[in-house]
Amino acid sequence: MNGWPILLGTFISSVSQVMLKKSAGKKYSSRIREYLNPIVITAYAMFFAATLLSILAYRSIDLSAGAVLETSGYIYITLFGLFFFGEKPTKRKLLALLLIIAGTIIYTLG
Repeated sequence: MNGWPILLGTFISSVSQVMLKKSAGKKYSSRIREYLNPIVITAYAMFFAATLLSILAYRSIDLSAGAVLETSGYIYITLFGLFFFGEKPTKRKLLALLLIIAGTIIYTLG
């Protein structure tokens, strides 16, 4: 299974989500600057690159494998939320992440 493009695309997508959240927290002088600024444009370009990586990956892996690998985004977003925004995960979120990791490992080994 060659799933690295899915994992890379999911990581890139997660980074771009952080960039959009950071940009949304800023004040802009006009509505157009809110949407047309370097951070937002770069984030959407990264989303486009992540989409291309997904297309590339799905040419060589099963659809079910891609869906399992894309759940890594929940892990990235939780870690980014903790490090960049100080969001502390609840016990429920941590349990959910452990289940995601366990499911990914079980799928990969099976």
